[in-house]
Amino acid sequence: MTDSSVTAFSGAKLALFLGPDLVVIRRDNRPDIPWPDYLDLPGGGREDAETPEACVLREVHEELGLPLNVSDLSWRRFYTDGRTPVWFFAAHLSAACQYDIVFGDEGQGWLLMPPDRFVTHSDAIPHFRDRVRDYLNRAG
Repeated sequence: MTDSSVTAFSGAKLALFLGPDLVVIRRDNRPDIPWPDYLDLPGGGREDAETPEACVLREVHEELGLPLNVSDLSWRRFYTDGRTPVWFFAAHLSAACQYDIVFGDEGQGWLLMPPDRFVTHSDAIPHFRDRVRDYLNRAG
């Protein structure tokens, strides 16, 4: 459940597992964006007064064409380290959902990657490597 007292956040990201693998997006290779050509996770910036869940679900739908529900979000954490406060979520779906992906118009493409490879990959955005590692090392 989201802490309703936390209203100031800039965006939300999702560690989306399809079967055992993580969905990863290769960012556009343009000098005018942060982390060009790096490996990213689905998600993005907050619009208007969106809740963290609405933000991440909208972004995943825009980027991957997958219509997730709040009930699909199995883990969440609020991060205030770094430049702006953001929410980070995890969801686990069937590996067969990869066939339902319709890639949007941001990024060069998507791939499935073992999560332990993502957290050590030199092309992965460093703070998202850390957040996936946090999720993989979660207590309980």
